[in-house]
Amino acid sequence: MSEILYIDTGEYKEREAVFNEADAGKRLDAALAEQFPDLSRNRIQILIEGNCVKPPGLTKNTKVKAGEKVVLLVNEREKLTAAPEDIPIKVVYEDEDVIVVDKERGMVVHPAKGNTTGTLVNALLWHKEQDNGDGLRPGIVHRIDKNTSGLLVVTKNDEAHAALAAQFADHSITRRYMAIVIGGFSEDVGMIDAPLGRDPKNRLRQAMRHDGKRAVTHWRVIERLKGYTFMELTLETGRTHQIRAHMAMIGHPVLGDDLYGAARGPAANEGQYLHAIELGFDHPKTGERLRFESPLPRYFTEMLDKLH
Repeated sequence: MSEILYIDTGEYKEREAVFNEADAGKRLDAALAEQFPDLSRNRIQILIEGNCVKPPGLTKNTKVKAGEKVVLLVNEREKLTAAPEDIPIKVVYEDEDVIVVDKERGMVVHPAKGNTTGTLVNALLWHKEQDNGDGLRPGIVHRIDKNTSGLLVVTKNDEAHAALAAQFADHSITRRYMAIVIGGFSEDVGMIDAPLGRDPKNRLRQAMRHDGKRAVTHWRVIERLKGYTFMELTLETGRTHQIRAHMAMIGHPVLGDDLYGAARGPAANEGQYLHAIELGFDHPKTGERLRFESPLPRYFTEMLDKLH
């Protein structure tokens, strides 16, 4: 049976509300629902409880004042339909609020044009049925690309979804990757701070744009190989294709990345050598800091052996 899912687009928009005399004394959730009629009161309550409101510390029961300004951070969503499919997945952690998956290379995260089946969401819906319907309604708060392997977290309810979306928005999530890139580095560590936006010459790519979104990647050399570098990259922000675009921008594209010009040599037509090795976040209900690691997959270690 197909289900309707709401998937984050990865876009977060600030909506500003300024209250007048007629609003004074109303509960915050009610006042915001009047300001933003396209958002349900329930969704506004979930966003407030998920700390997606400024100034911080406000609750749904806060009484608003005339002249007061409140900003609501809204994670933009799109509606998708997906059906359960019997696809094996590696579950690293699961409770009633979140599920952490170690995604294989080659799997798309959620249904979209051109990929309506065989996705991680289809697999998670099947996982739900096998666990006697534990209430899982997959909420995708972040993605990793089809040919990137490794860890990602999926939420099971709206409250967890809002809380994790807020953590991604304020960049408190830990996301560390391992990559093999083309070329060598004279330095051992570095940082790339360059805003990214859609490439006007190729809408599938991201490129540095002065009007783009702030994007910061920290890198560290793990091992220098002949013509290549094995490295660790940590995201301070989490933009689409951030590591792939940043590394290509500085002349060291990720090995095997056909979109950014590195599908050549020993990795032609294989996909990029990029693995999400660490994921850390605060549990949306308990606040406990959770941290997970994924070992380098076989395809990655075999390429390292070949380059050695």
